[in-house]
Parts: sequence; structure tokens; C-alpha cells
Amino acid sequence: MKTLALETSAKSVSVAVTEDGKVLASSYQNIGLTHSVTLMPLLDGMLQNAALTLKDMDLLAVAAGPGSFTGLRIGVSALKGLAWAEDKPCCGVSTLEAMAQNGRLFTGMVVCAMDARRSQVYNALFRCENGQLTRLCPDRAIGLEELAEELRKDEGPKLALGDGGRLCCDYLNSHGIACRLAPENGLYQSAVGVALAAEDMARRGETVSGRDLVPTYLRLSQAERERLAKGLKITVE
Repeated sequence: MKTLALETSAKSVSVAVTEDGKVLASSYQNIGLTHSVTLMPLLDGMLQNAALTLKDMDLLAVAAGPGSFTGLRIGVSALKGLAWAEDKPCCGVSTLEAMAQNGRLFTGMVVCAMDARRSQVYNALFRCENGQLTRLCPDRAIGLEELAEELRKDEGPKLALGDGGRLCCDYLNSHGIACRLAPENGLYQSAVGVALAAEDMARRGETVSGRDLVPTYLRLSQAERERLAKGLKITVE
């Protein structure tokens, strides 16, 4: 099964193709340009260089959230268009679960974190043993203090991943909770992780059509919060 994956949930952008756990092609950029400019040329270049086409794919996948509201919308919208063109099944993958793929060589608790601002992180916890990941909690937005109290109960080794990994790791260590930070080349989420997580989802029958693919934000946007603070409705009728 060939899987094409997109990752646009944070500052970096990446695309990848895997086949039954093997990476066939991947491309990654983290130079600060907007994903609406970089994503499609990156995808087109990777497919051309690998002599692959959209028709070759059995499954399409995207990091569906949590993450940057704009980034997620760009990635999900792009994948919906690709799926519609070829009528391909899709997987909207948790950004945090895709990120956890980087921790498969670690033994212990994998602490996935994205900076959600306001002293919070988007977080999910996984237990990794013998290369197998077990989810310990749902994706959530959680305060660093609350996360530290939760992790204090676990005395095993911990590895922090993600663009909030350093923030999380520093906070935990400063509060007496030992935690390692993943190395730079394995710290951030990538489309390879999205594809690998999507393969597992497909085996469980968790695919959807492009029409039904939606982002997962976990938290209201700043604009929505400001409307609520003013007593206004979030949606305009």
C-alpha cells in the first residue's frame, strides 16, 4: 500500500510517500515561507523526482491537528482536492500521533508537545516498548503545571518531542521531573510520521472520503475567543 502524506501543522512543511512502512520519498522545508506557497511545488517536485503520480497512491493522509489554524486548513484543503481528483481514501492523522513515530526507538514515555501559547501545550502521551507505541491519553490542550503534576506520578524515562518539546522539557526538569529532549533531527513532526500513522489507521479501517476530512483544532481560534469575550456569536448568520 502506497501512502502519500502532507504535514503543514507548524512552521515546517513536508511531504512523503511510504509503502508498507518503507519510506519511498520525502521532502521537507523549514525556511519560514507560507505553506500556501511551498506545499504544492514541494509535492510536485518530490513525485516527479521519484517517478510517482497521484494515481499510484492507495491512500492519502494529512496531519489534521492540532496545530496552526492556518497551516491545518492549507494541508487539509490541499488533500481534499487531491482526493477528489482521484477518488482516493483519506486519513486525517493526529499531529501528535504522527510526531510520536519519531520516538519508536525510545523505551519509556513519549511526551508529544506543540506550543499552544498561554502557558499551554497541545499534548498527547504514548508508551513506547520494543518499537511499539501505546496511546495513554487523548489529544488535549493542557497547562504545563497540570502536565507536570500528571507526569510526576510516573518515574520511568521520558522523551519530549515537537515544537513545544523544548518548552515542555525545560519546565519538567525545572520542577524535578527528569525528561530528555529528542535530538534536533527527530524533534519535529514530519510527513513520514503522518504516513506511518495513516498506515496503521488504514489497517484498522479508519479511512474517510476527502469530503468528510476535517481539521481538529482542540481550541477556539483567537478571533473566536475575542468574539465570545464581546458577547458575540462565533458564527455569523
